Amino acid sequence: MHSAIDVIRAKRDGERLTEEQIDWVIEAYTRGQVADEQMAALAMAVLLRGMTPAETARWTAAMVASGETLALDGIRKPTVDKHSTGGVGDKITLPLTPLVAACGAAVPQLSGRGLGHTGGTLDKLESIPGWRARLSADEIRGMLNEVGAVVCAATEGLVPADRKLYALRDVTGTVESVPLIASSIMSKKIAEGVQSLVLDVKCGSGAFMKDLGQARELAAALVDIGTANGLRTSALITDMSVPLGRAVGNALEVAEAVEVLCGGGPPDVVELTLALAREMLGHAGLSDVDPAEVLADGRAYESWRQMIKGQGGDPEAALPRAEHVEVVTAAESGTLTRLDAYAVGVAAWRLGAGRARKEDDVQHAAGVLCLAKPGDRVTAGQPLLELHTDRPETFAGAAEALTGAYAIGGADEASAPLILDRVVADRAPTGPP
Repeated sequence: MHSAIDVIRAKRDGERLTEEQIDWVIEAYTRGQVADEQMAALAMAVLLRGMTPAETARWTAAMVASGETLALDGIRKPTVDKHSTGGVGDKITLPLTPLVAACGAAVPQLSGRGLGHTGGTLDKLESIPGWRARLSADEIRGMLNEVGAVVCAATEGLVPADRKLYALRDVTGTVESVPLIASSIMSKKIAEGVQSLVLDVKCGSGAFMKDLGQARELAAALVDIGTANGLRTSALITDMSVPLGRAVGNALEVAEAVEVLCGGGPPDVVELTLALAREMLGHAGLSDVDPAEVLADGRAYESWRQMIKGQGGDPEAALPRAEHVEVVTAAESGTLTRLDAYAVGVAAWRLGAGRARKEDDVQHAAGVLCLAKPGDRVTAGQPLLELHTDRPETFAGAAEALTGAYAIGGADEASAPLILDRVVADRAPTGPP
């Protein structure tokens, strides 16, 4: 007979949890037989003591077993998904999903909402009038067969253990545990039923993983779990020290994603979109398709239009615009040498683009436009950032967040590569592709 206290004590004392203990505690917590405070204690013990790869794999399997799975057996195309660990200005899902679908794969993107300084894909897409995030399993399968792409919320029955544990970790200081992050991500992806998965593991000030060592540890854990569960899995480790693109905030990021789909957009967003697309297409057996051509000739944009319309949205509708805009200007002339992703994310959050609690609403028009990026030459008085909000009283807090967030120097500095590493199963990191 198992008890929560025995499991907590075992992990507290650095012991390896048995498969039976893991299966029992996840099932009992999902059913409400293990209290939140007990699972919080266990989560803290895991954070401090860690878990072996075998423990993490079993924990993930127990999370998957807590609910239903999304059967994708009837999908006529190879199924492949992408997951990002979250960043500032990370709107890559928006152009990537329809692009990979236009190349011949089926892409089920079960996405989430933002919390804190990182934005949520569903919040961004809900900027589009009429678009809906909640779809039934049959609607998801229909979108995949008809359009090849869907971005939506997870169905209610998918991994209920993760929904409970994710919320608990957020309020108990246990978000940063690599085994808990990895099992949370991979349980949802395994339950999704895809054949292959590409992970975008962010590294830098605007990411959960602040340095390359941490990012490699997480990427390896994710790839190992996916491979152990029969998924073709790989990970790119990408820089998140600077915001991705120029737009940070829901409607602002949708507009930038559409620019990319129409053949324009910031070079870093295009570069990462194409790199992830190539990785996904390789897994799907479609490496002979050039995603750059599909992006350039309009097929990806048409796929976007069908995806948005298929979920009730109007791809031609005007996006929300902020009622108030304030500009941050350069104090001197020179080269912009630094623009801190975390600070920009916090500023956008304070302007209303994000939420402090899961139940909070977001302002779809709020956010930050980065008018200059590191490496750009600027002159004194030149606009660097635009702050967008419907609540002008938030400008002061956003400006405070940006104090010291950027630097102007006298000489150009070499910029870090966007793609820092690639991690595949049973091999050491291979370096930038």
